Amino acid sequence: MAAAYLIVESRISDPERFKAYMAAAPAVVRAFAGEYLVRGGRIAVLEGDWTPPRLTVLRYPSFEAAQKMYDSPGYHAARQLRDGATALFNMVLVEGVDAPPT
Repeated sequence: MAAAYLIVESRISDPERFKAYMAAAPAVVRAFAGEYLVRGGRIAVLEGDWTPPRLTVLRYPSFEAAQKMYDSPGYHAARQLRDGATALFNMVLVEGVDAPPT
């Protein structure tokens, strides 16, 4: 089964308010076997004109696990904490490729 990735582009407009979301979201992510691979950090645009202000990338064991996390009551509550804290928040879920047998 292929892993799945949540890719989030965001622009934080209220850092103090966003801290509540950042405190609540990781426990929900872990409850569905997710892990943060990228959470902010430096960005270099190598091609094109997409200049995301902030990126977050999470890995889940499957597309279904990530979807269940997103639909869960725990993440619904975390999203409510984020209300008013971001001027931009885009999230996509993409299925990865199966790794070849080793």
